[in-house]
Amino acid sequence: MDQSQQQTEQTASMDDAAESVADAGRPAESEGPVSGEPGDPDADEAPNSAIAPEISEDGSATVGEVPETDGNGAGGDTATDEQADATRAADSATPPPQDLPQRIEAILLTNDRAVSTARLSEWLDGLSPKHIQDAIATLNELYERTERSFRIEPVAGGWKVLTLPAYAELLDRMKKGKPQSRLTPAAIETLAIVAYKQPILRVDIEAIRGVACGEVLRSLMDQHMVKIVGRAEQPGRPMLYGTTRQFLEVFGLASLKDLPSASELRPKS
Repeated sequence: MDQSQQQTEQTASMDDAAESVADAGRPAESEGPVSGEPGDPDADEAPNSAIAPEISEDGSATVGEVPETDGNGAGGDTATDEQADATRAADSATPPPQDLPQRIEAILLTNDRAVSTARLSEWLDGLSPKHIQDAIATLNELYERTERSFRIEPVAGGWKVLTLPAYAELLDRMKKGKPQSRLTPAAIETLAIVAYKQPILRVDIEAIRGVACGEVLRSLMDQHMVKIVGRAEQPGRPMLYGTTRQFLEVFGLASLKDLPSASELRPKS
């Protein structure tokens, strides 16, 4: 719960380093998924619809609008769809347990990593995402009303309990003297380039920085901040680099879309 202090410090350094590369905009599209980035389908399936009969004033259906059902089960798909709709309606009508907020709170407090809604649903006997999100909203309202020092925030495609930024300085004083692994300026600069340009080749990173980046990339991979996400369609099939879910968690990002834009990074005149 004291990780917002680390996220505040790391994000400030990240923003400074990203200023030189943020003009490139959002991350480039990749042939494969980048770890840590939530993926939503690009296209929705078209819903199945039945043609309804037109009813005339005398109450009769217009001939030819609705397929006739023979004795061998034609038209059974409509009945199946109705049964499925009824089942879904019954499931949504099933009330969640009264202590659902407390259950979710217990799960999140005992996990160091962000927990996805799907995993929460699995652990909570298949409760719907809406019930889970409503319970989290209830908890955050309670925390705010009782002036707690933490909230449940969306991080890396999941949920995590984080302390408020107002207590970052206090937690920093508490952690002074303890060994911590911090990113070097070179690592932050390299990480910013990867975050904004991914998927990206090592040679392109070095062209932007003007220095060799092999050791820095290896260090970032050892810290699980960067990983190989594929190979380029070029001679020799060089490796492409991208950020990980650990990167999102460290910087308190729900997804790569939350990276600050170029306009946000430029100093205001």
